[in-house]
Amino acid sequence: DYKTIQRDLGPIGPERNWKGIGISLLVIVAVLSLIGLSIVLLSKDDGGKPFGSQLTLDDLFQRNFQIHDPDAKWISGKSELFILRYRIHLLFFPQVTFKASKFAVSPDLNYILLGYDVKQIFQHSFLASYLIYNLYTREVRELNPPEVSDSVLQFASWGVQGQQLIYVFENNIYYQTDVQSSSWRLTSSGQEGVVFNGISDWLYEEEVLHTQVAHWWSPDSSRLAYLTINDSLVPNMLLPRLTGSLYPRGKEYPYPKMGQINPTVRLYVVTLDGSSLTTELTPPDSFEKSEYYITMVKWVARDRLSVRWVNRAQNTSILSLCDVTTGDCTKKHVMTSEKWLDRQNEEPVFSKDCTTFFITMPLGHGGRGTFNHITMISNQVNLRHLTSGSWEVSQILAYDESTNSLYFLSTEEGSTQRQFYRVSTLDPFHKECLTCLLFKSKCTSYDAIVSPDDQHVLLSCRGRHLVHCLKPSSHSDSAPGGQAVTDRFSLSWDSVLVSSDNVLVARLDGRGSGFQGQRILHEVHQRLGTVDVQDQIAALEHLVRLPYIDGNRVGVYGKAYGGFLSILLLLSHSSMFRCGIAVAPITNWRLHGIIDTAAGMNFSFHLSALFFSANVHFQHSAELVKLLSASNVNYTLQVTIFPDEGHNMASTKSQHYMLNSVLTFFKLCFEEEQVVVPEKSKEHD
Repeated sequence: DYKTIQRDLGPIGPERNWKGIGISLLVIVAVLSLIGLSIVLLSKDDGGKPFGSQLTLDDLFQRNFQIHDPDAKWISGKSELFILRYRIHLLFFPQVTFKASKFAVSPDLNYILLGYDVKQIFQHSFLASYLIYNLYTREVRELNPPEVSDSVLQFASWGVQGQQLIYVFENNIYYQTDVQSSSWRLTSSGQEGVVFNGISDWLYEEEVLHTQVAHWWSPDSSRLAYLTINDSLVPNMLLPRLTGSLYPRGKEYPYPKMGQINPTVRLYVVTLDGSSLTTELTPPDSFEKSEYYITMVKWVARDRLSVRWVNRAQNTSILSLCDVTTGDCTKKHVMTSEKWLDRQNEEPVFSKDCTTFFITMPLGHGGRGTFNHITMISNQVNLRHLTSGSWEVSQILAYDESTNSLYFLSTEEGSTQRQFYRVSTLDPFHKECLTCLLFKSKCTSYDAIVSPDDQHVLLSCRGRHLVHCLKPSSHSDSAPGGQAVTDRFSLSWDSVLVSSDNVLVARLDGRGSGFQGQRILHEVHQRLGTVDVQDQIAALEHLVRLPYIDGNRVGVYGKAYGGFLSILLLLSHSSMFRCGIAVAPITNWRLHGIIDTAAGMNFSFHLSALFFSANVHFQHSAELVKLLSASNVNYTLQVTIFPDEGHNMASTKSQHYMLNSVLTFFKLCFEEEQVVVPEKSKEHD
């Protein structure tokens, strides 16, 4: 469901003029119908039966229990909203039936690009074949490179105007001016697994850009900026594929580990007028002879590109403004830190003449440390802070120069919330929340997309404020800078456990977590697995003193970095936990020292190993099992192996099986009497 709310917000200031022209709010109410269920699930009476039916694991995989977001987007350059109400699942043509799982509508709204036979590569990347479907004539044509049929593409998408198309085949970029025209190749250096043009390699996809896309259209669609990522000196990692053939096969991909060589990266801009004139944008002089990342690229005018360059240590970043006609880049802002810099993917918001821009920067707030706030930087005045306080601006959205208004999301109402604000860019920088009182039944977590003309905003309500009563399964998934405790609604395996088994689940954002200021974030600098573990234990010690908590039946769960913390909690405070689960844990940071002091411990442990995980390799799980077996640790180990499954488990059946294993393990752990195991270890396949 969605509703359009026309609210005249007027100019910024204490005296609001309701006759002015303001921004209108289109609110996508995506999850409100399910929030009541969450309250019931998380507030059961002691020892009593929950109201209504209980949530089951099967429910999580049913459409009725999944969030249905309307596929809505602003049409480029307009304040018109295109909403695709019904997703296309099956298309029928003469003698052809196929399932299209990826689709995109052309900017002129005449065609749909359909992707089918999708094969996931990493978290964001996939291979697919593509068809172009005419919405009016129902004509269908394949999207293929010249002289190639039945091609499998690494990427395909529309441009920003008309029927422009771009796709990537064999690591090279191809361009079409429209559906009817033939395509031509913009790059020729692509090599499988070595040189990537316009798409990310593993490192840039997972750790730097957090997307498969490594190219950017200019606003007038006349140019394309793209990265060329060269992995020729990066060591390869081998992922074994153990099923489907008589002999195991392997997949190699570049994976730089600690101390190894990183890929080199270059930024180019190519003209799309037929000449394919290509210009390289060079890094700052201080980065020329050292390893660096390109973490952000954004067009701010038809011939201006903003770029953020970050050194390998991630403690120095340089924001440049580049003239794409000459290739000259000018430093606009430099940030340094004694620890590390976060938010390096953040896009600055520029004025139309590119003389003023807005970013978030840490700003001190008395003895409470520093918090990320909006900073205005211009040619006339170097730095002006538009916001301040012991809260954080989570995202700058848009700048409306006609009203001197800047729109953003922040945590001012609470670190778990995201409300929509605007602030004046004129002194005294008056600020107001536009969504805090929007509904009587208050929504506390929004996503927001402002229209291209800055006159409307698309708001997606992600959750209301909920009272969470939390424990015994201390639940840890987040890496440093992440946030586990938010008002965003979600359903997962722990919701099933809470619903059906009188179990409470705790999530904690302690030191090292995000959106609570730089002091808390940087507490884990060069000491991962220390203070963040201490905070988990401190919270647990408080919880087990509550009268309705059974302190003898406590478990812990974590994945990846959370799996690392789960293992540390079990090894360092085994008397507080009856059992624990680690899914694809990281184990080779500090585990050796802790294992040596783990003699005499007793706990039950479940390890889920993902053989084909490209993020956290099976190497980590194998090392853990080997170390536990060689140490004087009294434990019961249950290992569940998922061959050929990646870090995010593409197979629904595997997801269901793993979650069922997690639920069964915790149920048995909490039901059975604790038994001292006389042997050093018991290992169950």
